[in-house]
Amino acid sequence: MLTNKETIFALSSGAVPAGLAVVRISGEDTPAVLASLVGELPRPRQAALRSIRTRNGLVIDTGLVLFFPAPHSFTGENVAELHLHGGRAVVDALHRELAEFQNLRPATPGEFSRRAFENGKLDLIEIEGLADLIAAETEMQRRLAVEQSSGGLSSIYYGWSERLTRARALIEAELDFPDEEDVPGSVSDQVWTDVARLIEEMASHLEQLQAGEIIRDGFKIVIAGRPNAGKSSLMNALAKRDVAIVTDIAGTTRDVLQVDLNVDGYLVKLYDTAGLRDTDEIVEREGIRRAERTIAEADLLIYIEDLSVDTAIAENLNGAVLVGTKCDLPRRSVRDYDLVISTADGTGLDMLRALIVQRLKAKVHPHSMAIPSRARHRDSLTKSLMALRASLCAPNRGLDLRAEDLRAAGEALGRVTGRVDVENLLDVIFGEFCIGK
Repeated sequence: MLTNKETIFALSSGAVPAGLAVVRISGEDTPAVLASLVGELPRPRQAALRSIRTRNGLVIDTGLVLFFPAPHSFTGENVAELHLHGGRAVVDALHRELAEFQNLRPATPGEFSRRAFENGKLDLIEIEGLADLIAAETEMQRRLAVEQSSGGLSSIYYGWSERLTRARALIEAELDFPDEEDVPGSVSDQVWTDVARLIEEMASHLEQLQAGEIIRDGFKIVIAGRPNAGKSSLMNALAKRDVAIVTDIAGTTRDVLQVDLNVDGYLVKLYDTAGLRDTDEIVEREGIRRAERTIAEADLLIYIEDLSVDTAIAENLNGAVLVGTKCDLPRRSVRDYDLVISTADGTGLDMLRALIVQRLKAKVHPHSMAIPSRARHRDSLTKSLMALRASLCAPNRGLDLRAEDLRAAGEALGRVTGRVDVENLLDVIFGEFCIGK
């Protein structure tokens, strides 16, 4: 366990005022600080009702107090929690009192979690899962975050690392002790067959990345079409509230509008874009440029056309859902559509919602939630996979060179969990946390 010279404190619950506030303290001086505030320390990991006082004996509040001696705590250090009433004045008074102690300072964002990582209590994937769990807004986000924060994903990578370590040990044994009787004469059957299986497992695992990213970051749906086709009306209908301004004036939407929806437990990010047409108007042209960029990043494109007018046929709509709008008006378009709808009377909207769910689940069908979900995971796993493939692609190369490929694969894999060369990543990862976590 690492020893941090400074003891830290922070409000770890939600913003005040609230019904309850939890202030957390972590570090070597925690027992002394807690004893000064409440007198006799409570039994480890057992809540006790105590008066919390200043050093002058004035009562700040009465609440539950817990003490977690090192190393059996979240951070691996001595940790205390004070559960107070969540009034702003109460919390401020306690913070002022804590700030008077020597060697005690307010925590920076993510510092509790960083100490947990540095003391070996959590790895980087578990830390990221914890951050995602705090930020989760949908059921699927919660399930993904729980799997990662509880070590489900990490266990897969640790298992792969152990197999790579064993493979390297067998190769090193053959290289260093070729004449020893207890060392196999050839590692081919033991090592390279398992490396081939590991390549298949890792490649299959990486195929689940898109599903993980969609669950974590959202399924991006873009509504596009010509001006006045009914894009903003459709966005409002799907969101079931007025998100976009709707007028009869062509080009009302100039920028990309976005709203988050919870669809069957999945996060759906719905985008309304500027009408696509040729224009010399500078602001509208910029809106169209942004619309085209957003369309290129869509997981699903819904291209809509006004049935009541005879519009030109749009191009480059591969994979898009073609929707005819305003079917409550006299129809002039003769084009075939995947769906026809009316936001005025609701015709076809339930079918469109069902189609969205169908397309979403076609892209997200993981067998478990132990799947990668971040670009960082993808990059390191891809490097590991490339090194493994390199170790097999030229069997006639020297055994020492192939062993180096396995070392590179293991190092790249270790970066995912944070056990190898990740110092430059730590500030970014822990910066995602709020103060007090």
